[in-house]
Amino acid sequence: MLNPPEVKLNFIDRAFAYFAPVAAARRARARMSLEILGGYTGASTTRRSLKQWRPLGSDADSDILTDLPTLRERSRDLVRNNPIAGGAIKTKVTHVVGTGLRLQARIDRQVLGMTDTQADDWEAHAQREWKLFWESKDCDIARTCTGPDLTRMVYQQAKENGDVFILLPRKKRTGVLYELVLQVIEADRVCNKSNAADDKRLAGGIRKDSNGAPVEYHILNSHPGSVIAGKDENWRVVKAFGEKTGLRNIIHLYRPTRPGQSRGVPDLAPVIETLKQLGRYSEAEIMAAVISGYFTVFIESEGSAATAGFNYSNMDGETGQGGSDPDYKLGNGMIVELNPGDKIHDSNPGRPNSNFDQFVLAVLRQIGTGLEIPFEILIKHFTASYSASRAALLELWKYVVTERQWLADNFLRLVYEVFMWEAVANGRIAAPGFFSDPSVRKAYLGSVWIGPSKGQINELQEVRAAGERLKLKLTTLADETTELTGGDWEINHVQQVKERNKQLTDGLIDQAESGTETGNVQKN
Repeated sequence: MLNPPEVKLNFIDRAFAYFAPVAAARRARARMSLEILGGYTGASTTRRSLKQWRPLGSDADSDILTDLPTLRERSRDLVRNNPIAGGAIKTKVTHVVGTGLRLQARIDRQVLGMTDTQADDWEAHAQREWKLFWESKDCDIARTCTGPDLTRMVYQQAKENGDVFILLPRKKRTGVLYELVLQVIEADRVCNKSNAADDKRLAGGIRKDSNGAPVEYHILNSHPGSVIAGKDENWRVVKAFGEKTGLRNIIHLYRPTRPGQSRGVPDLAPVIETLKQLGRYSEAEIMAAVISGYFTVFIESEGSAATAGFNYSNMDGETGQGGSDPDYKLGNGMIVELNPGDKIHDSNPGRPNSNFDQFVLAVLRQIGTGLEIPFEILIKHFTASYSASRAALLELWKYVVTERQWLADNFLRLVYEVFMWEAVANGRIAAPGFFSDPSVRKAYLGSVWIGPSKGQINELQEVRAAGERLKLKLTTLADETTELTGGDWEINHVQQVKERNKQLTDGLIDQAESGTETGNVQKN
């Protein structure tokens, strides 16, 4: 049997007990009931450490949309001016996207009834067509970025601002095969038309249906903070999906964490205050260290005659200052003459601070946890053992794999689908049944997106481990090639055959040697 909770009587309780014992008893029972109802001390309203903590229980948009403009502005300012914040976002972009995510078409051969040879040929052709579109700056409406460049941009925007929008219009251009282009829209430009108030259907510039699915997006003609475009505010309303094809007209790249959430939140949001305060502290310590580096000599004399003829400006770059000069300041090798009676007091700031590095590192560990970046990766400094460094790299790799999957599912595959519609429609890619059967269309759209490898701390051990996995049939050459180098095994295989044949032709190796090497490979 549970012991009843202890109810401590305060001054009011004791007064009630003295003047109205019956009412005091009811009051005590009510308070005891409140204590019994909840089983979590974290929800207590009577504990001294928690009773002032009363957060509001609002829905996702109520919690986010009001603060979102300020969060974006502060996040962008930190990325521009705070080395830790800027480095953290760039670290994410570098590891997740790097040089870009490469398409590997993976169609469903059984559904499409293709042989392996036919499927391999189709996939190779689809990848060539995609590269023709994606690796050209013509895929950008501004003709400024290639596809990999756009991938880096939209990913950084999603991390820095919380979300980003990508329009998918069509534009005819001379000498360009594909009309599809991408137009990146910064998050600030998507807002309610005519600055209307948010409601159940229209919030954060997105109108939804009764199920919460997006119906249309309201896009301001220019950035609301632009000093060049002026204040001529006009909105463009874009339908979320095409009426004929059902394809997306716009991609909203963000990561919702609550049901009904209309807009995304910057990655730096939980650590904005910590980063700002740490930046201020670092600046103060740097300034104190600079001041402590100045060496200034003060001369106190009984009269001006004591220093007559002494030219302070002729001391190899050192400067002098008279006591009559009201602008006293320290300087490198400065000599300051004081008036009679003036006294000097030591103002040594005691820098550098011996605790500075230890304190900053402790704060950075918390920031790294909030940003899902291991501490060693965040500060780009590995001082622990090989095992600890490898553990940090593996922990980051879990984040990278998850983010790549999210980026592929919510951006790259959506663009690839729209691209395939055009490629099949104009006859560049043959795909029977693509438009008539959704299951066939899905079979054609299968894809894998490969990014740069995670890298190795000890390459020899990693390669040996890969060899052991292959020997035990736990993996494939294709998977190990992707994991270790980020390359494509099929492309490597074709190149290796070409190189071996060339070596045989040019006499660098003889047939017997080649046969021995081939036999060893097959034996292994």
